[in-house]
Amino acid sequence: MMDDISISRRGLMLVLSSPSGAGKTTISRALLEQEADLTLSVSATTRPRRPGEVHGRDYIFIEPDEFMLMINRRELLEHAKVFGNYYGTPRRQVEETLARGSDVLFDIDWQGTQQLAERARDDLVSVFILPPSTGELERRLFARAQDSAAVVAERMSRASDEISHYGEYDYIIVNHDIAESVAKMRAILIAERLRRARQVGLTDFVKRLRQGH
Repeated sequence: MMDDISISRRGLMLVLSSPSGAGKTTISRALLEQEADLTLSVSATTRPRRPGEVHGRDYIFIEPDEFMLMINRRELLEHAKVFGNYYGTPRRQVEETLARGSDVLFDIDWQGTQQLAERARDDLVSVFILPPSTGELERRLFARAQDSAAVVAERMSRASDEISHYGEYDYIIVNHDIAESVAKMRAILIAERLRRARQVGLTDFVKRLRQGH
């Protein structure tokens, strides 16, 4: 009888992008609750901390000068300027997580996704979340009650440009319903984990099979 052999694999970088208010943050949180082998990449940012946010959990809040130093030292996998503030992904923690065979979830925009694709395409799985309509997108932005009417208007004006980058992503989900969208995300994650190229222990496993073990 053949022993049960666990096939080791390399982790993947799962990117979720969308215009503000389309639901990527809500989907991300639900996915993290349901997937034990998935951790959130905590971005460094120069923007002010919002009420309830915790340094090191929601973001790594740093000064602009320190952010520029991190860029110069090549300590960021990607970085971008969004609404006047800088955001970036620290490199070391992500690379260590992937090497352990665990996955990292990114809640970043199209600019950051392009940089990840340039630097680590084989590890990247990208998903773009679309709203059902522009009217629903605006309603969700106001429902969050986090931003002023002027900020909501600015986010809506940027949405068209952000949506235009949908063709750069591997998968597209129209977020009609959160539970349905999360189920689709889990299906994508399961399939991508099974890609032959990511199963680094597969060669040894097949060798043992052929030897009758």
